[in-house]
Amino acid sequence: MTREQYILATQQNNLPRTENAQLYPVGIYGWRKRCLYFFVLLLLVTMIVNLAMTIWILKVMNFTVDSPLVLQSDRNVTVNARNHMGQLTGQLTVGADAVEAQCKRFEVRASEDGRVLFSADEDEITIGAEKLKVTGTEGAVFGHSVETPHIRAEPSQDLRLESPTRSLIMEAPRGVQVSAAAGDFKATCRKELHLQSTEGEIFLNADTIRLGNLPTGSFSSSLPSSSTSRQTVYELCVCPNGKLYLSPAGVGSTCQSSSNICLWS
Repeated sequence: MTREQYILATQQNNLPRTENAQLYPVGIYGWRKRCLYFFVLLLLVTMIVNLAMTIWILKVMNFTVDSPLVLQSDRNVTVNARNHMGQLTGQLTVGADAVEAQCKRFEVRASEDGRVLFSADEDEITIGAEKLKVTGTEGAVFGHSVETPHIRAEPSQDLRLESPTRSLIMEAPRGVQVSAAAGDFKATCRKELHLQSTEGEIFLNADTIRLGNLPTGSFSSSLPSSSTSRQTVYELCVCPNGKLYLSPAGVGSTCQSSSNICLWS
């Protein structure tokens, strides 16, 4: 036996021998394991219930990809907008009787080009549509003045400006023009119609000017009665108060002989 073998055999004999060594198991056992399984099962059940509730809410509220979003309420639906400080800056309320919007400025824009069709704020209301159409039987009612560069009726429709109980006033510093290019122009009033020019003249330019329902005077003439009955030409006379009347035309003026009509007025 060599020296190295002897030393190695001696060291092995000197090591203490442990008999019946205890082995300790590694892992979770007993009530800890049962609690862990219980919590895992509870988590799984909660996830399943949460998924089922989410699917039920999506189905009840009609949350789908292709259908519009519908918000329903027994009373009203209110949408609020707040700033970073939590202050209310805008509110939209849809109720059973009315739709109310509270904001600094309300705008309605076109879907194609984004231009403003209607806007309202504290200072003014702007309508940007190409045509403003009022279909009510009473038309449009304005409490104060109306400023517009052009008033036009619909094609094949009459344009009517009427004031049932008060006056109708149209004013412009450079004149008011009323034109009927393809029809008649008619002005009707219940009492009196005044045409007044303070610094200029009233110019009537037409092929025929007719003044209907004027009183006709009479005068004595040396012509036979048969000629008088066939009278077709008359003279237009004016009373001092401005009243117009017709007088049968003669060789000279017959207004003086028919001036008794001015006394009736």
